Amino acid sequence: MAPFLRKFFPSVYQKEALDKSTNQYCKFDSETLTLFTSSLYLAALLSSLVASTVTRKFGRKLSMLFGGLLFCSGAIINGAAKAVWMLIVGRILLGFGIGFANQSVPLYLSEMAPYKYRGALNIGFQLSITIGILVANILNYFFAKIKGGWGWRLSLGGAVVPALIITVGSLVLPDTPNSMIERGQHEEAKTKLRRIRGVDDVEEEFNDLVVASEASKLVEHPWRNLLQRKYRPHLTMAILIPFFQQLTGINVIMFYAPVLFKTIGFADDASLMSAVITGGVNVLATIVSIYGVDKWGRRFLFLEGGTQMLICQIIVATCIGVKFGVDGEPGALPKWYAIVVVLFICIYVSGFAWSWGPLGWLVPSEIFPLEIRSAAQSVNVSVNMFFTFIIAQIFLNMLCHMKFGLFLFFAFFVVVMSFFIYFFLPETKGIPIEEMAEVWKSHWFWSRYVNDGSYNGVELVKEGYPVKNV
Repeated sequence: MAPFLRKFFPSVYQKEALDKSTNQYCKFDSETLTLFTSSLYLAALLSSLVASTVTRKFGRKLSMLFGGLLFCSGAIINGAAKAVWMLIVGRILLGFGIGFANQSVPLYLSEMAPYKYRGALNIGFQLSITIGILVANILNYFFAKIKGGWGWRLSLGGAVVPALIITVGSLVLPDTPNSMIERGQHEEAKTKLRRIRGVDDVEEEFNDLVVASEASKLVEHPWRNLLQRKYRPHLTMAILIPFFQQLTGINVIMFYAPVLFKTIGFADDASLMSAVITGGVNVLATIVSIYGVDKWGRRFLFLEGGTQMLICQIIVATCIGVKFGVDGEPGALPKWYAIVVVLFICIYVSGFAWSWGPLGWLVPSEIFPLEIRSAAQSVNVSVNMFFTFIIAQIFLNMLCHMKFGLFLFFAFFVVVMSFFIYFFLPETKGIPIEEMAEVWKSHWFWSRYVNDGSYNGVELVKEGYPVKNV
């Protein structure tokens, strides 16, 4: 929004509004602006490491509560900002909130869901994110029209509404049976499990959870354990899946959509409207994923989405390259041309939203055995946030220097990640979390690391439990 840029980022405003000769690719290249955007991800990275301990020792609920309270304070500071430093402090608090929420929510969903519906319910997390993005885009569109130029305060301060929902929600929700057993509350866990599953006979599942918990207690140092040979596949996935998820280029499209569309030649209003359109596509495609993930499987969606993104990135790069060339001066840009670019960006977003978007969170959260689950989820969130930070920090600079080649840069990584999925990720559809060890033992590559005859990597000599999954 122009009043926002004028108040906090005058150099960007000057480049955009007053200097008409500026190369379109380099219009928004400002260190302060990228620091404002990316400070959130650096904070999320740091807090997710602390959140791992809170989640394990005090339960998933408390971690969500901390997340909600941090969100509230960040939103209030941002809405009331008078100077850039207040904006950045607010963003950092929001980032701390994200670190806690991203650590606890996917785990909470994976542990609460019956395994038949685990994929669909976990993608509910991603669906809520995409609905949030869409609602934010729509509100920005209308807030930008407020006379007096203070609409940006509502855009930033309005985050207090979802923050209050997660804060109150975390107080009302039950804790997960896994988490209760982990903290020694066996009877309460059994009662809770009956209530969640809606049946009285939960003995088998409860015993599985107890066995998995006993196994995890034999583990003194989950962080050091992650480095053990038998957890090599888990650690590889915890690092590479979020790494590749960021290198699809989606964040570039999503959080700089208005900037990107302005660059292609849309007016202020139209660029916010185009962001609303991509946000809508994102939501619809995520719904497709909820329908398909437990039906078609994870691998199929990963590979189909990758192919779709690759084709679109090449087409978008070609369109922008032909029109803007290397000097970034498009001349008069016909309306239909900009519409074609937006259309392919939408097809690209839909490819991401039913593959790497939701599955980038779902697959890591369902493959970790309990004894390393919190630590591994922290690695997953940290890697995700680290690369989101790096890309947010350098994207505008890369756009300035690599021009349309930026899309080809991301297209290259889409090829690499599709090969990785094809050869190294086993199908995890319909497999209970407690039985996930079998998947690695029968894999052509990973079996050499995990085939040690142990349950979830920990030998159990525990009497009194029917350990059907060992």
